[in-house]
Amino acid sequence: MANRKAVYNEASFRALKGLEPVRQNPGMYTHVVHPLHIVQEAIDNAVDEALAGFGRRIVVTAYKDGSIEVADEGRGIPVGIHAEEGKHVVEMAFTMLHAGGKFDKEGNESAYVIAGGLHGVGVAVTNALSKRFEVTVYREGAKHFMAFEDGEVVQKLKSTRGKEYERRTGTVVRAWPNPKYFDSPNIPQSELEHLIRSKAYLLPGLTSVLRFEGREGFDERSWIFKGGMAQYFDAMLGGRELAAPLFTGERYFEEDPNEQSAEIMPGEGAAWALGFLADGDTFTESHVNLIPTRSGGTHELGYRNGIFDALRAFMDTRGITPKGVKLVADDMWSRACFTLSAKIVRTQFHGQTKEKLTTKHAVRLLELCVRDAFELWLNAHPEDGKRIAELAVEQAMNRLRKGQKYERKKSSGVATLPGKLVDCASGDTSRNELFMVEGDSAGGSAKEARDKDTQAVLPLRGKVLNTMSKDSRTVLANKELQAIATAIGIDPHGIDDAPDLTGLRYGRIIVMTDADVDGGHIQALLLTFFFMHCPRLVESGRVYVAQPPLFKIEIAAQGKGKPARRVYCLDEEELDDALGLLRKEGVREGAWEISRFKGLGEMSPEQLWDTTMNPDTRRLVQMRLVRDQIKQVRSTFELLMDAGEAEGRRNWMREHWKTVEADV
Repeated sequence: MANRKAVYNEASFRALKGLEPVRQNPGMYTHVVHPLHIVQEAIDNAVDEALAGFGRRIVVTAYKDGSIEVADEGRGIPVGIHAEEGKHVVEMAFTMLHAGGKFDKEGNESAYVIAGGLHGVGVAVTNALSKRFEVTVYREGAKHFMAFEDGEVVQKLKSTRGKEYERRTGTVVRAWPNPKYFDSPNIPQSELEHLIRSKAYLLPGLTSVLRFEGREGFDERSWIFKGGMAQYFDAMLGGRELAAPLFTGERYFEEDPNEQSAEIMPGEGAAWALGFLADGDTFTESHVNLIPTRSGGTHELGYRNGIFDALRAFMDTRGITPKGVKLVADDMWSRACFTLSAKIVRTQFHGQTKEKLTTKHAVRLLELCVRDAFELWLNAHPEDGKRIAELAVEQAMNRLRKGQKYERKKSSGVATLPGKLVDCASGDTSRNELFMVEGDSAGGSAKEARDKDTQAVLPLRGKVLNTMSKDSRTVLANKELQAIATAIGIDPHGIDDAPDLTGLRYGRIIVMTDADVDGGHIQALLLTFFFMHCPRLVESGRVYVAQPPLFKIEIAAQGKGKPARRVYCLDEEELDDALGLLRKEGVREGAWEISRFKGLGEMSPEQLWDTTMNPDTRRLVQMRLVRDQIKQVRSTFELLMDAGEAEGRRNWMREHWKTVEADV
């Protein structure tokens, strides 16, 4: 309820300074389940020094008091006074967002050509979310020490000279993560060990050491590997047998990379290892500049495209593909495993945790790296190539058989599909997707933009019924909800029911609404329906929410080799990041035009496909929860959506008003 007495004037505005934004909204900058990611920021800085050729050893120590120390043998953070800021550079590194030595990528004088990202918050976030933070720098024949508490300087930079420091260089940081910012203060040891060990695989010759302090001293483990990607793949494989020999390789572009892609810069490229399993669970592990990209991104997309195109060319040349079988990428990748390490000069990631690469030219870069190389390998090993092709064909035949079974069932059913449903052609449930869109305008764009083979569109008229307190009979009496249930092919049910899911017509059900208040309301109403009346769909991971962009940036051509381009941004935070990157690239101010989308219907079919429907470039949030979590979420839905919970909602809003983001 609005507070009519609240004063809204100039004094209401406040500018957050220094590290305040991080402490107020830590989830925007890091994972808050546990402190591993803020420790990873310090580890990545140490590894970047080794990647740049300075130091061959990093040591990570976990102490009994919950602190973590990271030590490297690099050049040491500069400790002098910054000419513009008037502060010690080492202080700037840990107290200022968007301050560091990795932004300047031009010319041979750059301190870092290849590094783990340009988001610019980095280890300052580690300091902001730590009770205490200490940094020791060995540089220029001296030891330099500085300490912080709650992100603020408590011990100014102190330098000590001595003979023991004359030959030593490097940086040592020690952080005591503040438990109030995290769900759990404990860092999972297995995840930390995997992270440290992976650095040694990815940078052959690097010694990475992990030490745990116990009651009787330190338990120390160290790793050094010379085998690169092949050795990393073998460790991930865990002794299982491959159906064909391992395909490994690496390619890095030199001064004149390739006339076909002017965006590719010297030093960029990748190393990889690829294998195929006849059965069993597969794995994929990718990194960019030694940063783990758990959610993949454009480098994985380019890699997958290049490998699949090479296999398809090999099969076409030798006439291996059976008649009537159209091979799709999933047929091959369902049996493939790989480890991939890409090096990219100008990296751009989705979000501060850098788990998904969005650098556009990485697609072309990886395609150039692997396509010809894999096709040559297949032709040099024709029998192994045929075995890989057979695995892909076997998967395709299984897929088609499932589709035929489904078609027979559908043709014998009695349900009439809703007239406004624009269905897809494929009968393969595992590939098919249903987009539930808001209104005829967005529905029209979606119909034109979609992949007609695998994507169906169901336009909705206005806001659906709030089903929070409704039973299944009432739900099915509503025409709009009845159309949704019929299109999906499953009846409404309860959390403890066991509905027949064999009639399910789509592998993914995607809620796609405008990025505004009305769109958010419709999204909430639809999710209420799925969580309360189709919980088995949520439990099986079938329900998704699309994330269309709110902004579009049109960038004019910037001379030879820099054509006009277009960038889409999910929200204002991404818009600020994108504009910051453009300025760092040297794009002149005013050489871009920013527009805000009013809704999906305003997008052209091409734009809607590129941003929200294309499986290779879109962003989806999966609503997947185990049963206990679903029960907990359902109670939250009841509080927020039930007409009889007005008082509870009011109390909840009073308690959480500071931490909830709202677009009003």
